[in-house]
Amino acid sequence: MHSFFRHLLSTVTLLMALSMCFEMQAQSGKALGKKESKEWFKERKWLNNDNLIPHKSIDKQELASQYIAHTDWWDKAFAYMQRDDLASIEPGRYPIDGENVFVIVSDGPTKELAKTKYESHKVYADIHYVFDGKEKIGIAPVEGSTVTEPYDAEKEIMFHEAKGKYYEENPETFFVVFPGKDAHRPGVKVEGYGTVKKIVIKVRAGG
Repeated sequence: MHSFFRHLLSTVTLLMALSMCFEMQAQSGKALGKKESKEWFKERKWLNNDNLIPHKSIDKQELASQYIAHTDWWDKAFAYMQRDDLASIEPGRYPIDGENVFVIVSDGPTKELAKTKYESHKVYADIHYVFDGKEKIGIAPVEGSTVTEPYDAEKEIMFHEAKGKYYEENPETFFVVFPGKDAHRPGVKVEGYGTVKKIVIKVRAGG
């Protein structure tokens, strides 16, 4: 029995030490390593929500790096995503923190796969969250893709031909894609769901 409690105490102590390590690194602005980023991601203190699941496809180390660099921006973005009144917000573009963080609210039809394209950005990371309905999103590395339409700085977008994986977007999970890293192909139709209500929160990236 004493051995069990000693083991339990050691485990708790280790977890507390890891948590303190993450907090100290966040405060100092130091980037987390791959293993530390996975632990940070798994704890989900940054999200403060046990019901909404960040998708497994998210680049955990990149998210940790961006979050540590601009915690206030990301906190505002995640707080907006969890608002209770999303369904009542009219489609449009709304500032959250000036041009650092803003949201695009949409309510409309999805498309057949052939009518969608892989896109990427250079300035903003995207948080994709479908809060009513379902659609698919394709995600592929920018590296190794073929640019089909060059970067348009005004629209902050470029298009690619790429081979990626497709995932379902639904109200239980969300996706984060990063500029220069993730080409993504949102808005793909899921059988039985003609329209979706969705937000895309744009967060300025930077180290």
